[in-house]
Amino acid sequence: MGGKQSRSSSKKDLNEVSVVPRRKSTFRGDQLGFSSAAERIRKYTTVHFGYSTLSLAMRGLDETPCELWELRELQKLNLSMNSLCSLPPSLGALDNLVVLNLWGNNLSCLPPEIGLLKKLRVLFACCNCLSKVPEELGSCTHLEVLSLANNQISGLPGSLASMRSLTKLNLSHNRIAHIPTCVYSMKGLVFLHLACNRLETIADQIQDLVNLKILIVEGNSIHSLPKTLCFLESLELLNVDFNELQSVPVELYLLSRLGRLACHPLDKGLHIIHNPLLKPIQEVLQGGLSALYNYLKPT
Repeated sequence: MGGKQSRSSSKKDLNEVSVVPRRKSTFRGDQLGFSSAAERIRKYTTVHFGYSTLSLAMRGLDETPCELWELRELQKLNLSMNSLCSLPPSLGALDNLVVLNLWGNNLSCLPPEIGLLKKLRVLFACCNCLSKVPEELGSCTHLEVLSLANNQISGLPGSLASMRSLTKLNLSHNRIAHIPTCVYSMKGLVFLHLACNRLETIADQIQDLVNLKILIVEGNSIHSLPKTLCFLESLELLNVDFNELQSVPVELYLLSRLGRLACHPLDKGLHIIHNPLLKPIQEVLQGGLSALYNYLKPT
């Protein structure tokens, strides 16, 4: 009961903050025993691993307190699991943000001003209602992790090609029919998640992602794999399950780091058995990945 009461009072405080009128003053608020609305939000900030952090997760917010955007020192902001439908242009004022978590809201778009967050390294915007991504996001060239999973996105703007520092990109559970061209310019990608989209092919440019270790494209409609995919010698996990593959490229044996056939979604290796594979590939796979590679290798 104590936890519920505390959460309720915290939410009440935040709701009060959002409607308190701003007052102009030439003296410090603490001289009269009160603090500004911005200060009342600031008291919820903590220093976590050296970062100024504020979590407003699960507060039932349908809009953000206007005083929030005065906290320019913030480096990590968590607005997840609320009912936010939009973010104001004032978001761009938080130019020290390193991590922004917007997971689990009702956002239909991201404001163009998000491009002003030049220090941003991690952006979680999954589980929203996004149908597109603003071109201005391409200005966040220090981004290392970007999750746009579980939205309604069908493509990405070409400006995101400048994200050369990006190592993890999650676009799963969207409406993507072709891997966006800009993705092939993200040379630093180690993790690429495109499961449960509308993919039918993978372009030959996939070979440009030379640092890729994990590629997940399960649950699409892919009918063939390009042989250039087999040049990604760093691949440790390749999940092509639940597609429409009937065969595999002869060059697949080059992916030596896959190591084994995998079944559990988190296992490293090759996930492929849930496809309408034709004989003899289907039969050879019963002997495991090594049997498949021995079959594919030229004699």
